[in-house]
Amino acid sequence: MHFSIPETETRAGDGGAAYVAYNIHVNGVLHCRVRYSQLLGLHEQLRKEYGTNVVPAFPPKKIFTLTPAEVEQRREQLEKYMQAVRQDPTLGGSETFNSFLRKAQQETQQIPTEEVVLEVLLSSGQMVKVTILTSDQTEDVLEAVASKLDLPDDLVGYFSLFLVRETKDGAFSFVRKLQEFELPYVSVTSLHNPEFRIILRKSYWDSSYDDDVMEHRVGLNLLYAQTVSDIEHGWILVNKEQHRQLKSLQEKVSKKEFIRLAQTLKYYGYLKFDPCVTDFPEKGCHVVVSAGNNELNFQVRLPNEQIKEGSFKVTRMRCWRVTSSVPMSNGPSGSSPGKSEVKLELAFEYLMSKDRLQWVTITSPQAIMLSICLQSMVDELMVKKSGGSIRKMFRRRANGALRRSDSQQAVKSPPLLDSPDASREPMAKLSSKLTSVSLRGISHSSSANDVGANDFHGNYAFEGIGDEDL
Repeated sequence: MHFSIPETETRAGDGGAAYVAYNIHVNGVLHCRVRYSQLLGLHEQLRKEYGTNVVPAFPPKKIFTLTPAEVEQRREQLEKYMQAVRQDPTLGGSETFNSFLRKAQQETQQIPTEEVVLEVLLSSGQMVKVTILTSDQTEDVLEAVASKLDLPDDLVGYFSLFLVRETKDGAFSFVRKLQEFELPYVSVTSLHNPEFRIILRKSYWDSSYDDDVMEHRVGLNLLYAQTVSDIEHGWILVNKEQHRQLKSLQEKVSKKEFIRLAQTLKYYGYLKFDPCVTDFPEKGCHVVVSAGNNELNFQVRLPNEQIKEGSFKVTRMRCWRVTSSVPMSNGPSGSSPGKSEVKLELAFEYLMSKDRLQWVTITSPQAIMLSICLQSMVDELMVKKSGGSIRKMFRRRANGALRRSDSQQAVKSPPLLDSPDASREPMAKLSSKLTSVSLRGISHSSSANDVGANDFHGNYAFEGIGDEDL
């Protein structure tokens, strides 16, 4: 989750008096608007439940009216506080924290609690209409969709709801996986754009889990439809002979055999991202990135138009971070940069060989989704290493709260990491934070060319094995 409080605003209260509101953004989109007193109430509730030793310090109250400088200082402190809470596996996954964000989202968007029909897309292009409450959280909606499809309870955890944007050619650009702190109906309707949809898709990376899904008719149909869709959109590479074999299996309605053959094809189970820009192997290269099989695959177009392909294994990424930034303006004071100048970057430090680490940067509007993919790969690897299974990655809700399994809770942060190369172009940081089980801050810098030295995912699945260069 890309989580920030980038701005404050003065608003009129019920009695006409002005108050300061803090805009909480998730993935660059306004999630909710809250007052200091509401955040203080959340803090006190968390302290009551978890104790003062667990909950981070909260910005103190002030007796007198705050100056503009003090308002900005408090905004920064509140942003750090909310990020620290969200990054803590216990606090960030708590029902207290998540229900606070859901309630604030609903109040901010001024959507009353009522029964509505929500349309959820399947990979087949079919639409599932579920009757839900506007206040239903992501897990409630996922369960409603599963129930409508007759998907068994023990297979629900293999699937997730994703927010996508429909492109002109009918394909989908993935924005993010819907989280437990949000209300799907509110999230999609508040964007006021029919191009944004919610789609159901498998949420695991290891294709061996396909066997579990294919045990049930509905799971098999969902997986088959996703595989067909990925082939049609060119996400899975198919040659003429393979295409002939697949078509023959389709005509025989041999869905399992179709999937088994697809599993042997290049990029099966990968999520393909929109064309973007990378600094590897040199700055300004155009690239198509795909995530799957515990790696990021790069198809790079070099300046000489040559195409180069390579993969970066998640186990050789020492850490990564997402930064939302804008180039420093050389224009007149007060001039605001255009929307096109705002950049999202994913940077990861990669073990190119046994004794050489190198930073690789991807500049893409989908940088947050890329980071979510990396983190879910790490989570899956760690669960597998601890002897767990995907069926147990999420416990069923207890007392209304969705709890992470013990194997995921056990994932810890690696030691503090070095800062990235500081020689990159100066950036004015707007916001840069993500949640993860293994995320920890490193060191804070307020210098003008700081690109977010404290905004890292430490990768506990990093194996420290290197060989030849990519």
